[in-house]
Amino acid sequence: MDYKKAASYWLEKEKESVRMDEITLWQHMESFIKAHNTCALSTGCNDFVRCTPIEYEFKDKKFWLFSEGGLKFRGLEGNHNVCLAIFNSYTGFGQLGGMQVTGTAELVEPWTAEYMDLLAYKMIPPENLKKLSTALYLIKITPLRIDYLCSEFQTLGFDPRQYLIVS
Repeated sequence: MDYKKAASYWLEKEKESVRMDEITLWQHMESFIKAHNTCALSTGCNDFVRCTPIEYEFKDKKFWLFSEGGLKFRGLEGNHNVCLAIFNSYTGFGQLGGMQVTGTAELVEPWTAEYMDLLAYKMIPPENLKKLSTALYLIKITPLRIDYLCSEFQTLGFDPRQYLIVS
């Protein structure tokens, strides 16, 4: 098996793809992100990997995930690089919609201004969380690159797979 050849498939195709302008692409990406609320979050370090389905909020061009804990934090402890996937259910080859977001994760300390801001955004009363036996952890993911596959782009004259380097 030629893994390098297989791994370079999309990188080679990108060299000749018909690209959408970044502003329009971002608008499409943001609409897709906001139309969903659940992703698959991949974390890992050394020989440990984990992929967790988890709810997110998208605010200020960042992904925000509340979690009670779990093995994803084992991966985050040793490696802050993450990937999350958002996707539509498969209904046919011409109806594809999916996104991979690579970025960096950081934990937001409970009860800080940033933490409280997200509680307010989600309309979660802090009193409700204080009743829990442990505070919820907040993971903030800053995207670095977004790869978006959208069959609809072909009808607009673009390649169905587009990417954006997020600054």
